[in-house]
Amino acid sequence: MRNNTRKQLQVFLPLLLALAVLLGFLAAVSRLDAGNRREEQLRLEETLKRAAIACYSLEGAYPVSAEALAASSGLSWNTNHYDVKYEYCGSNLMPDITVLIRRK
Repeated sequence: MRNNTRKQLQVFLPLLLALAVLLGFLAAVSRLDAGNRREEQLRLEETLKRAAIACYSLEGAYPVSAEALAASSGLSWNTNHYDVKYEYCGSNLMPDITVLIRRK
């Protein structure tokens, strides 16, 4: 009886260890992906703000929408991954630009 239990442990212990390593690896990849997404979000937000400032410098007014900003600056972003909130405050006031990550 005792010998049978030991054999079962010898079979299942490596499998459990491999499963634990695999789960740890998947968790690390998931955290890395989330970190990359957050970094891209911040970069996109900063790029949109700089483009709005450049547009104001060239045209004397801020774009009225995110679509107008994209058209005038040639920027594009993945609308499946990010929502851009663009609040136009007036032609001479910096718009409030926020980029949000869409949930899957």
